[in-house]
Amino acid sequence: MGSAESKTKIPADARRLPSVDKVLQSPVGQALRERYGHTVTADAIRDALNAARLERAAIATVADISATASAALELAHKPRLTSVFNLTGTVLHTNLGRAQLADCAIDAAIEAMRNAVALEFDIDSGGRGERDNILRDLLCELTGAEDATVVNNNASAVLLTLNTLAFGRKAIVSRGELIEIGGAFRMPEIMASAGTQLVEVGTTNRTHKSDYLNAIDSETGVVMKVHTSNYRIEGFTAEVPTSEVAAIAREMGVPMVDDLGSGTLIDLAPYGVAPEATVRQAVDAGADVVTFSGDKLLGGPQAGFIVGRKDLIAQLNANPMKRALRADKIRIAAIEATLRLYRKTECLAETLPTYRFLARSEDEIRAAAQRLAPLVGETLGSEYRVTIADCRSQIGSGAMPVETLPSAALAIKPLTEGGRAPELLAESLRQLPKPVIGRIARQTVLLDLRCLKSEADFLANLAAWRSPQVPK
Repeated sequence: MGSAESKTKIPADARRLPSVDKVLQSPVGQALRERYGHTVTADAIRDALNAARLERAAIATVADISATASAALELAHKPRLTSVFNLTGTVLHTNLGRAQLADCAIDAAIEAMRNAVALEFDIDSGGRGERDNILRDLLCELTGAEDATVVNNNASAVLLTLNTLAFGRKAIVSRGELIEIGGAFRMPEIMASAGTQLVEVGTTNRTHKSDYLNAIDSETGVVMKVHTSNYRIEGFTAEVPTSEVAAIAREMGVPMVDDLGSGTLIDLAPYGVAPEATVRQAVDAGADVVTFSGDKLLGGPQAGFIVGRKDLIAQLNANPMKRALRADKIRIAAIEATLRLYRKTECLAETLPTYRFLARSEDEIRAAAQRLAPLVGETLGSEYRVTIADCRSQIGSGAMPVETLPSAALAIKPLTEGGRAPELLAESLRQLPKPVIGRIARQTVLLDLRCLKSEADFLANLAAWRSPQVPK
């Protein structure tokens, strides 16, 4: 048998590794402990030492191990929710957070985060208040509705409305309006979750007044219109206007619900966008309840608004589900500040980022592209050709899918033919300190500049770019 020493023999290179404690006591180790805490730092150092052993490093100094641990800790503590440059050409990009908030909305949210606020407290009486009161008057003023409430998104608004007004009863909807709102969430599934029975009327492309009249019976809870904001059916089509559906529902004694989806409070024509029914128009047309989003065309934080008849809104607020879906103080503060901007609609392009982006002219965007193209080309080097390309921006988030706006993009084409060169370039742009998100078309990376807020920030960020390594 061998000696005890031979049984526990340590590889020569492992003896040359510093101990965990020695690294912890080093200046870098102490700084890491101060920043991340003792346990997490010690674990990162152990991982670095184990990696050195696996790599059979001949010599790994305290500096080597602490540097490895520091890099690992920095990566592990990097925020997962990071800001990006949205150069996709989609103004309200669902995957990139939709609307960017106005400065006043950001300030209001920060104020609500930092301080106690009168969320459900009546300053005048000193008693309990109602959080819906904060937004009710503004929403009624801007939409013409009798009453209003707010939940955390428009899917919740539809869910709460159906569960309250048509639980265990029928909901009449045109077949052509049974939309999927994204992420595989479909209107029929929302209705099922709300406990209502879907009754389809008409066909995919044509629905008539008689279809609604024939379907309504004593078991009907609501008649519903759903705005097809994320697709269009063209050709041989027919639909019943909101005013006529509302009149039918009123005649039959059934509430009429109009789900506008994205929803807008203003006429979009000045922004070069085709007319879209406003919330006020839906209310004026006779809809008893109107639901719409806060983070799309309205340009605020994620929210679902429900406006309409006072008696129906009271029923919604009495539903226990409302508490589970309500908005918190931070969101309510940002919503209030955003809604106040609509009192001066002529200034929206100056105060609200969504409308600032929509209002940018093609000439303005092209001028930015002309300034940036040579500077970007100089940074990327001779392996890429940077030109200016005409393109079309879209609004996004299911809002007016066939409506686009003329724009201009930096078109970056790798001079290496074939392969994954465009994908590798796009990946390298996403690895920048502030990721740059564009799109690829015809082996070219396109960076649509419509939503670029600061050319200087973009160029400073691009200075950290490194050429991607093309696999052999």
